[in-house]
Amino acid sequence: MRVEVVLAWPDRYQLQQLELPEGCTVADAVAEAALDGAVAAAMAVHGVLARPQQLLRDGDRVELLRPLLADPKENRRRRARGGD
Repeated sequence: MRVEVVLAWPDRYQLQQLELPEGCTVADAVAEAALDGAVAAAMAVHGVLARPQQLLRDGDRVELLRPLLADPKENRRRRARGGD
């Protein structure tokens, strides 16, 4: 089966297309992709959070999610107080 693994930054991205056997998991695909600097806070398949043991299907796109730089709730509170 064909699977893509993607890691994106604001100014660039890495994409690895893989040919994997049936029965592979998200963790298998990430390990096989071996992307540089692949420190992921979480993983998603087609934009939906996924566990490492989730089975993949042909055509799936695994996205490595970076940690948030700012807490969205705190940003909203600051804007509401007039801090931005």
